[in-house]
Amino acid sequence: MKKIVHTDAAPAAIGPYSQAVLKGDTLYISGQLPVDPATGELVDGIEAQTRQSLTNAKAILEAAGSSLDKVCRTGVFMKDLSQFAQMNAVYAEFFSTAFPARSCVQVAALPKNALVEIELIAEV
Repeated sequence: MKKIVHTDAAPAAIGPYSQAVLKGDTLYISGQLPVDPATGELVDGIEAQTRQSLTNAKAILEAAGSSLDKVCRTGVFMKDLSQFAQMNAVYAEFFSTAFPARSCVQVAALPKNALVEIELIAEV
């Protein structure tokens, strides 16, 4: 059986999907856009957007009883891979040891014209 995870500390889904789904001991977090949940607006710049996306994901992890150190895999979608180094530096602030597996790809566009979107899979 799956359980839907939601927290007001992260932006609400902007479509027919859940912030996260818990199935057994595995948490699947939908791609997090860099939306400030207090304002509903995107933050500016790749560093701030990466930080906000991961902050949103962290709030969902905590709502499910998990944490960043239990993340097994991330997927990073970027509008412009020339900004990879800046994204990666902020990403390293959140994952400093036992890094999760990760993919990072450039995409043609992201919702709300974001520069980055990050999805995670974690243990609970």
